[in-house]
Amino acid sequence: MSPLVSAITLAVLATLCYAALCAVSPLGVCRRCGGFGFKVRQNRRGRIVRGRECRRCKGYGQRVRVGRHLYNAATRLHREGTR
Repeated sequence: MSPLVSAITLAVLATLCYAALCAVSPLGVCRRCGGFGFKVRQNRRGRIVRGRECRRCKGYGQRVRVGRHLYNAATRLHREGTR
């Protein structure tokens, strides 16, 4: 088996695994707040307190994965084009 064939096989396998992940779990953890929905801060005494709401996820702590976003855009385009 040549290195090119094995690289292509590995890329296809990784793509299928990511597609399965997006189908099973379309939402991932927000990268900015780490899934908390707010920024963790320290007060003057050094205690950890809740900060303000995360602007990226709007306080939900979750984001739509890139693959799921592409799938949603493709289905929306197909639905609007066949009406």
